[in-house]
Amino acid sequence: MSTRATLLTEKHAAYIRSFARLWEETDKLEFVATEHFWMSGMYWGLTAMYLLGRLDEMDQDAILSWVLRCQHSCGGFGGSERNDPHMLYTLSAVQILALYDRLDDVDADKIASYVASLQQSDGSFAGDAFTYCALLCLSILGRTSAIDVPKALGFISRCKNFDGGFGCTPGNESHAGQVFTCIGALSLADALHLVDRDLFCWWLSERQTKSGGLNGRPEKLQDVCYSWWCLSCLSILGRLHWIDCSALTAFILECQDEEDGGISDRPDDMADVYHTFFGIAGLSLMGYPGLAQIDPTWALPVGVVEQIKARNAKLGSPSFPATPAVEVASEGDMEAVS
Repeated sequence: MSTRATLLTEKHAAYIRSFARLWEETDKLEFVATEHFWMSGMYWGLTAMYLLGRLDEMDQDAILSWVLRCQHSCGGFGGSERNDPHMLYTLSAVQILALYDRLDDVDADKIASYVASLQQSDGSFAGDAFTYCALLCLSILGRTSAIDVPKALGFISRCKNFDGGFGCTPGNESHAGQVFTCIGALSLADALHLVDRDLFCWWLSERQTKSGGLNGRPEKLQDVCYSWWCLSCLSILGRLHWIDCSALTAFILECQDEEDGGISDRPDDMADVYHTFFGIAGLSLMGYPGLAQIDPTWALPVGVVEQIKARNAKLGSPSFPATPAVEVASEGDMEAVS
């Protein structure tokens, strides 16, 4: 029987450790080609290790020192030490600090000020993906009051399409990557009443292909990453049973590299840390044995989220003090989108 019938925990842990050592080899092409997204790569790897129960195998002190060196005077973080600050990498940095319970190592108000400076006149942060990033980052820090939350959620609402899904901006095609960021943002703010659950989850369930894997939109190939983007939304909305989880589990396991570890987008392709994390996260959502539980809204282990909420409550800065009033997309807006 193929070893891919089970999760290759040891192999994946070794693969992630080897990825984390890449920053010591700055003269290699692989380092230069990936340097710009290292902060997110580190978040993917560390969270995967946490879910595998192997976080203690990573060099915590070296990682935290590097993360702090990536912060700029404005409060934001770059993808690496030589890159400009960016909303995505600021979130990844904050998530890493949360994983290690080291949020006190940074000035939360300074980071919140940087995030707030990026909000656009339409309420977004240049699309719904970065709007989710902003809301999650500020939720972790307990600083959501720094931005106009109702306006941000209004933008999210206007990204909704006739098929129940969401595009990256109003009028764009529904895509699984975008629907996660929209549902995640609405879930953070306790605004899921804006979602047509049955229509939306029907669209999500249609993403499962004959292989058992999920795709991001109609007529596209299956990809392990959608095991997170789609599955997290189904989990948030209580519709995980609307897809064949056994078939999806088998697909994810078939995408493992039996020799070197790691998970790829499809069987027998090259593994990378991105798909390794999302494959393991998808398995966690489906309750795969031996994995820690991940929170589908916060994209962090449940234990870490509980720790964040307890910390913010103690500091008197809950993520969202009250459910905000949201300017919902009008029927005219929806007709224009459809």
